[in-house]
Amino acid sequence: MSLTLEQKKGLLDFLMQYVSDARKNTFDRVIANRTRYVTVVLENIFQPHNASAVLRTCDLMGVQDVHIIDDKIPYRVNPDVALGSSKWLNLYHYSEAEDNTLHTFDKLRRQGYKIVATTPHKDDYDLDQLPLDNKVALVFGTELKGLSPEALQHADMYVKIPMYGFTESFNISVSAAIILHHLVEKIRRKDVRWELLPEEKTDILLQWAKNSIKMSKELEAHYFQHKTKSS
Repeated sequence: MSLTLEQKKGLLDFLMQYVSDARKNTFDRVIANRTRYVTVVLENIFQPHNASAVLRTCDLMGVQDVHIIDDKIPYRVNPDVALGSSKWLNLYHYSEAEDNTLHTFDKLRRQGYKIVATTPHKDDYDLDQLPLDNKVALVFGTELKGLSPEALQHADMYVKIPMYGFTESFNISVSAAIILHHLVEKIRRKDVRWELLPEEKTDILLQWAKNSIKMSKELEAHYFQHKTKSS
């Protein structure tokens, strides 16, 4: 059911009674550093090892949302690599549209994002020069073929990591780690509102609390039954 903000806050306070003080302190520390100013899009990443490593990097760098385009091969999380990071992130899957890449881009643009393809391109920015006056959605493709023609054609900007060796590209998980570390540190120094809004924090904390409690569904049902009887 759809809950109002006040209902969510009430439920969150109730569930937090069943969360340890140590985990509550961790929640407070982590949520204060979460951001949606930078988000990640994975386009048809069929290697579970690398894709899961990207999730782990997103969690560690405070990037809350990951958008997963899986036209051809369903995305699978490798638990040995992700190390539980997926349950602390918001994962959005796109596989039903006629063109899932364009559908994803359109949705993100409506949310105020500039689409940034992570690939060498004739009009690309070096990583240090990428404009961050708007929210950015970083799009990563497969290691062998890179991004699709649709992704390259419809991106708003292109970014590359300077390289000085013989090989042509980084592993995708390494690319994501380098780019996210650089950009997340940069937005923290800029005069932009990179933090989550209070209502976003409530939604995310509520999901984290549910993920931390074994019988969260039963406790939630009990909470609303009690609220209904007392009202």
